Order: sequence, then structure tokens, then C-alpha cells
Amino acid sequence: QVHFVESGGGLVQPGGSLRLSCAASGFTFHNYAMSWVRQAPGKGLEWVSVINSGGSTPIYADFAKGRFTISRHNAKNTVYLQMNNLKPEDTAVYYCAKYAKVRDYSSDYASLSTYDSWGQGTQVTVSA
Repeated sequence: QVHFVESGGGLVQPGGSLRLSCAASGFTFHNYAMSWVRQAPGKGLEWVSVINSGGSTPIYADFAKGRFTISRHNAKNTVYLQMNNLKPEDTAVYYCAKYAKVRDYSSDYASLSTYDSWGQGTQVTVSA
């Protein structure tokens, strides 16, 4: 059974940093690309970033470029999201998500229907 444990969220002032973690179990972690997705209050799900099964070729949504860094440690079955220079508009619940297809992502990486398993989410609040 696929299971994720997310952590690292919290309250941070604008300009601050947080590092989110998502520990996975129940599947062969190193065989799948992973993404982070977020949901702001009152809004729909929004894709943030994806990383390949081997930890290469990360891609970011425009709002995340230059501020967020996705990484993974396959020996620990964990994917991370380092978020710097946080803004109030980054306030959201952040979810990790498992790409449904084995190995590397393809052109559909930003389509939420491409992911078949999700974490429970971790709240990030950016406020002074």
C-alpha cells in the first residue's frame, strides 16, 4: 500500500525559507518520478515541480523558478522541496504526488491526472 508522510510545513515570515519532506513507502520509490502540488485557500490544485526517478531534470512552475528546489534521496525513499524567499501567495497545503508511469516523466508532468497517489499534505503559511 502506497503511503506518504509529509513534514516541514509551518508558519514563516515573507522572505523566509522552509524545507518540505515526503517519505514514501509501499512502492519501489526509485522507479517513479515525483512531484509537489499545492492548494491555496479557496483555490484548486496547482502543480509546483517534478523530478525524475533518478533525481535529474527537475522542472518548475513559473512561480517556483529561482526560489524552489526539488530533490530526492532514493536510498531514503524521500523527496524534498526547498522553498526560499517565500511570499504570502505561497500559502497553501503542499502535497507530494507519485507519477503513475514507471521511470521518467513525459510531457504530461503538469497534468494532475497523471499522478496516482498523494500525500496527506503539509500546511505552509507565509505571513508577517
